[in-house]
Amino acid sequence: MGSKMKNLIVRGVSGVVMLAVLLGAILTSQWGFTALMAAIAIGGMWEFYNFAEKAGYKPMKVLGLFLGAVIFAIGLAASLFFNKGAEGSGAVILSAAVAVLMLIVPVMAICELYRRSETPIANIATSVLGSLYVALPMALMLIIPLLLANGKWNPWVVLFYIFIIWANDVFAYLFGITLGRHRLFERISPKKSWEGFVGGLFGAVAMGYVASVVLDANPAMWMGLAMVAAISGVFGDLVESLFKRSIDIKDSGNFIPGHGGWLDRFDALIMSAPFVFVYAVIYSIIL
Repeated sequence: MGSKMKNLIVRGVSGVVMLAVLLGAILTSQWGFTALMAAIAIGGMWEFYNFAEKAGYKPMKVLGLFLGAVIFAIGLAASLFFNKGAEGSGAVILSAAVAVLMLIVPVMAICELYRRSETPIANIATSVLGSLYVALPMALMLIIPLLLANGKWNPWVVLFYIFIIWANDVFAYLFGITLGRHRLFERISPKKSWEGFVGGLFGAVAMGYVASVVLDANPAMWMGLAMVAAISGVFGDLVESLFKRSIDIKDSGNFIPGHGGWLDRFDALIMSAPFVFVYAVIYSIIL
């Protein structure tokens, strides 16, 4: 058996396992989904800090992860406000998290006094950026499904959001290998094409329409969400490619055999979440 076939089998098996874990976590309960988002946040932040170290900086991993946990707790508290009977718990978590948040960056600056590093500003900046880049989007993911479903937890809202991201990837690949002629961003990702980008957008919007039919929701809202998620998701892939090229690595990690690391697999979700969150807030205000 050739190496390409072995890699294909490994990629296929790990993909099936990953899909099973994803579906199981989301369909089990809102807490299962919360645990999944927390795992992505932790894994993605750890890989980001490894990026920073390979670039020659010294991020404070422990404090950075703690900052990410606080941001995630704020997102959890906000999501609890949507649930009847959980408002009190949400208020307690939010108050404690905000209080701690006020201290973390000053503590990082104080710690840097004793580290004898030649890059103190970059060390603090990368420590904070890891949390904002990865943990903040995952915290917003706890709120987005509730905004889209009038404050009620519906696992299929989350799944269709993820299906939109996947549809964008699949259609972009299919259109790219068959019709791709014009490079989208050759300096960062030589294989991406404008034809693939348009195909991915088409696939995402089609999945958005399917979501509206299955969920009996507004087609315009879901198709608009699909456009926002697809476009920002493409930038997520490009940004991660930019990071990896800057330190000359192929994958962000090897946690998922055949698929790379956490950031490789969830870069589009991470980048799209803030944009989709803003879209959902604006839509809920207008309507």
